[in-house]
Amino acid sequence: MLQLASYSVVFQEVPDEVTLAINLSGCPNRCKGCHSPHLQENTGLRLDSSVLAALLEKYGSAVTCVCFMGGDAAPGEVEQLAKFLRQKTCGRIKAAWYSGKSKLPAGCSIENFSYIKLGGYIEQLGGLDSAATNQRFYRIDNRQMTDMTKCFRKKR
Repeated sequence: MLQLASYSVVFQEVPDEVTLAINLSGCPNRCKGCHSPHLQENTGLRLDSSVLAALLEKYGSAVTCVCFMGGDAAPGEVEQLAKFLRQKTCGRIKAAWYSGKSKLPAGCSIENFSYIKLGGYIEQLGGLDSAATNQRFYRIDNRQMTDMTKCFRKKR
C-alpha cells in the first residue's frame, strides 16, 4: 500500500518540468545518509487513484509532471498510478518515478512513465548533482531509456 507523506510543487527534480512531487512513506531501502529518513516510516494518507485525482484537480493546470518520490515497497502500485495519470490527463501531465532500487523491478513496465530515476543513495558518491553518483536519471521516449543524469550537474 502506498502512503502519501507529503507533496509540493518543485522545479529541480525533473528537468524542464513543473513537478508535483509526491513523497511516499514506507521506503524499504534504508540508504545511509538518506536526506529524508522520515520517509522510512509507514505514515500518511493511503495514496490511490481518488487521492491522485483530487491532487490533479487542485494542481493539474499548474504542473506538467507528477513525480512519485519512493514507492519501492509497492512498485506495481506506482506503475498503476502512472497509468491512471496518463489516462486521466490524456498524456498532458507526465509521470516520473524516483526509485532507490538499482534496476526496475521484474515485471515493471516503463510505458507509463516519462522519467525514471534509479539507484540508491550512496553517501560517498553523492546524489544526481555529483559526477561520482551511482544514481541515474532517464528520460523515456518510445520505450527507450536515455540517460539524462548530466542535466543535474551545475554548469561552472
